[in-house]
Amino acid sequence: MGAISFSGVSVRVAVDSSDRPKTLLQDVSLELTERRIGVIGANGSGKSTFLRLLNGLVEPSDGSVVVHGHNTRSDVRRVRANVGFVFTDPLSQLVMPTGREDVELSLRRSIKNSKERATRAEEVLDRFGLLRVADQSIYELSGGERQLLALAAVLAVNPGVLVLDEPSTLLDLRNRELLRRTIAGLGQQVIMSTHDLDLAQDMDRILVVEDGRIVFDGGAAEGVDRYRALCAATVDRLPLEGTPQ
Repeated sequence: MGAISFSGVSVRVAVDSSDRPKTLLQDVSLELTERRIGVIGANGSGKSTFLRLLNGLVEPSDGSVVVHGHNTRSDVRRVRANVGFVFTDPLSQLVMPTGREDVELSLRRSIKNSKERATRAEEVLDRFGLLRVADQSIYELSGGERQLLALAAVLAVNPGVLVLDEPSTLLDLRNRELLRRTIAGLGQQVIMSTHDLDLAQDMDRILVVEDGRIVFDGGAAEGVDRYRALCAATVDRLPLEGTPQ
């Protein structure tokens, strides 16, 4: 498995109401080699920015991100061919009327022959238990089926790296467990942000993001404990309702 390297990476964006840019991520330098990596932190901490750097959806303001030897700024096409990205809301990336059509669309560049493409799409849908709903409208599917379909469409082209942005947010318990088992069985390197701390415990390595910085980098159990402590400290600083200011 190749390495993913962040070297002195910061991300800043312009803010309409201010002359000063807003810093979303600051001074990140690390190397990602583990098979399962979790990214946890509060909303707005910089998790999604971190993930989007991995396939060039966001470019660094400073520094560089290199995925298996390819720079995300100068060689973004090769990076995206190797990094599959699944968004929180599957409807943001399912663009065809049915699951079958969506998976076939993903395969269009790699398999030119339409019959071969259709056969491969069926195999992918069957692997994820989606063949029975392959010809239904995506709007008729459950949240779990849509999330699995988005995952299937991305994995159809066999990327080396799979990036998941809070994949369990819209799922009920049954579909969450199905997603969990699916992720565990994948051969790809998986990098995933999540608020689901049980899911985070499955990871080989945890990054905790706070105010645009990586404040912890280590094992899953310790990382979850660190995040819980950060959350508790934040709550402790908030005034209780009815308390004089």
